[in-house]
Amino acid sequence: MSEQLDREESPKITLLFDVITHPRSSSVIDQSVKHTPLVSLGEQVAFLFSLEEAMYMFDKQFEEYFNEQKRTANGRRLEMLSKNLSGEMQLLKEVLWPVIGSFEGIEMEYEMVSLTGVRIYGDFFYKPIQAIIESEGFVVHAEMITRDRFDFEKMRIRTFAQHDYPFIPFTRDDVDKKPEVCRRTLYGILGKHGGIGKKDQYVLPVYERELIRYALRLNRPFGLTDVGYCLQLGKTSSLILLRQMREKNLIRPLSDERVRVHFYELEDKAKMYMM
Repeated sequence: MSEQLDREESPKITLLFDVITHPRSSSVIDQSVKHTPLVSLGEQVAFLFSLEEAMYMFDKQFEEYFNEQKRTANGRRLEMLSKNLSGEMQLLKEVLWPVIGSFEGIEMEYEMVSLTGVRIYGDFFYKPIQAIIESEGFVVHAEMITRDRFDFEKMRIRTFAQHDYPFIPFTRDDVDKKPEVCRRTLYGILGKHGGIGKKDQYVLPVYERELIRYALRLNRPFGLTDVGYCLQLGKTSSLILLRQMREKNLIRPLSDERVRVHFYELEDKAKMYMM
């Protein structure tokens, strides 16, 4: 949570995106090794390569995004952006970026003036729906809270309400332990407020759009054969399409160990495009 109180200084943000040490990536690697008879080596390599590419893409885009955020900041906001942002980074990596698909429209350490004239800050301001999205740690926001801090927090929330900004808080524990639930919640809120809507489906390339429609009609996991049948594409083109859709967080490999890479299911983000 970003505010004027109780923030640890940190010279920089450290990004940890090693495909071997990332919890989800390690799980996928372990499962692919355990079940090699069901998955070709080429498919395993392609899957891990796409994970590395996605992580590299996040790192690269974040570096450009964060530099721009700091370039356009000054005074207290610039100071806030130079502090320890580990909670915000976790929320951005695990929830905001996968749901939104880019950093467009997201402003970090959004500054506003409260009813009492004090400058306050929201972790993220998402411009398309004009919402404040925050990461809240238990220690700072509950366990060690004082009466003054409690008053300050409620004043911040009233300020958001005064500006008609939806306030969307996530706890650090939820983001860490239940990121998919957090993403699903954010999808629903964005859909309700128009952040992801029916008109947005036309942003997708036609093949991706038609495959999502087909998968929704199937109402079951789909595989390479389904892609070829639906779109009349060959194996290579179908594999490329699936890889692109995974990089966009539109589909995911089925979690069932027996068919780890052979079948896929739609992410909530893909379903929201069709609503």
